[in-house]
Amino acid sequence: MENSDDEKDGVFGNCMPKELSISLTNGTKFVDEVLRGPSDRCLENFRMDKQAFYKLCDILQGKGLLRHTNRIKIEEQLAIFLFIIGHNLRTRAVQELFRYSGETISRHFNNVLNAIMAISLDFFQPPGSDIPPEILEDPRFYPYFKVILISLLLLLLVENFDGVGKYYLVDSKYANMPGFIAPYNGVLCHLNEFVGGYPPRDSRELFNQRHLLLRNVTDRIFGALKARFPILMSAPPYPLQTQVKLVVAACALHNYIRREKPDDWIFKMHEHDNTLQMEESLPPLEVEPPIMQVENPALDIAFDTEQLEFSSQLRDSIAGDMWDDCISDLSTM
Repeated sequence: MENSDDEKDGVFGNCMPKELSISLTNGTKFVDEVLRGPSDRCLENFRMDKQAFYKLCDILQGKGLLRHTNRIKIEEQLAIFLFIIGHNLRTRAVQELFRYSGETISRHFNNVLNAIMAISLDFFQPPGSDIPPEILEDPRFYPYFKVILISLLLLLLVENFDGVGKYYLVDSKYANMPGFIAPYNGVLCHLNEFVGGYPPRDSRELFNQRHLLLRNVTDRIFGALKARFPILMSAPPYPLQTQVKLVVAACALHNYIRREKPDDWIFKMHEHDNTLQMEESLPPLEVEPPIMQVENPALDIAFDTEQLEFSSQLRDSIAGDMWDDCISDLSTM
């Protein structure tokens, strides 16, 4: 027999956002109505379509990570978790909709979080060696950069044009150091290489432009991830360990949904925000000074002068090759 942890709580706060408030008898009825309705409604409420939702339930049940209780089926347990991270709601607000005590909501939330963590590595694949066609076929990026997307970190790992070493493509908050390629400090940067019909003025400006175009990829990935799971937009009121799990679980679910339903409206919305549209709409950007100099506090690694000089020379070499090819192409026009 189910213990009292799953008993209904007769006191509910008025915390549910108006756009999400639904007058229903209980959470079971709400989940059933969503899952019996159109797939778009499931996507809106539980952040994935019905087919992906049911398949995820089967995976979690089949691996013994979740089980039905006397009062709450696996579908409702997963719905509670996805509803919270998909609308960035507090437990009190979810109590009002699902009609369970705060303890019950929290317990099932953590059970589902731990279950998804247990299968998260199934949805993270090590980067392959093939160069994506978007890079290989674009003369702005190849052969200067070979880009691989790391799903878990949602960062760009770049291999430089001569195949020596791999580096994270980072913004100006990071210094240009071993393992990181940052834009040139203090150089004006436009997304469009021909602002007002004029080409970049020097190799550093051209490098920053193309560097920014590549970083736009990560911006769109982060945009899709946060649009699907708004709980990632601010630090949620959970212990630090739970916050870390939430990031990993959200990224795993992002990859799972991408595999199962790559054309849902959240992905489409951010894919349509393509580079050319951004080039036309964004104003010129000026790179901020880096906040890290010789040391990387996050990694607690210090680099000597020779290592930093090599990193600077590597960036200059890439920028110089870009510039030489750009001038050569312009001379043939």
